[in-house]
Amino acid sequence: MNIALQDAVFFILATVIVVCSILTVTTKRILRSATYLLFVLFATAGIYFQLNYSFLGAVQITIYAGGIIILYVFSILLTSPDGDKAEKLKNSKMAAGLLTALAGTVLCVFITLTHSFGPSRPADGEIHMKTIGTALMGMEKYQYLLPFEAISVLLLACMIGGIVIARKR
Repeated sequence: MNIALQDAVFFILATVIVVCSILTVTTKRILRSATYLLFVLFATAGIYFQLNYSFLGAVQITIYAGGIIILYVFSILLTSPDGDKAEKLKNSKMAAGLLTALAGTVLCVFITLTHSFGPSRPADGEIHMKTIGTALMGMEKYQYLLPFEAISVLLLACMIGGIVIARKR
């Protein structure tokens, strides 16, 4: 693919990600927020496909854009009545949120610029499926079984909490 065309596609996808991310957190309608998040996840998958990370792009679409968004929409529809709008934030909460977002951005940029993440790539540029599986399901350095299990317990707690809230109504 032409370099100029690749750059154009990247900038279009990046613009979609930035605009929809902002809309996700600023819209007053909760279901619309989930829809904007879906667009962010699809555009992220587009960037993965553009980088020739087909496996990661497919995982992004099937797990996140498919499964997680369905879970969010199900939870939203289960716990809130039709047309439920978010409440207007007070100035102190808005300032606290902006300060927290700024601190999180500074922290992420600092960590990204000062640390190397994981082992280096092999000489042929391809990471083998066995390496990916070992990294996801191992408990050594640069392996992610414990965070994966923690997130699954968190999602289970969220689903149970949503059902409890819905039953009270």
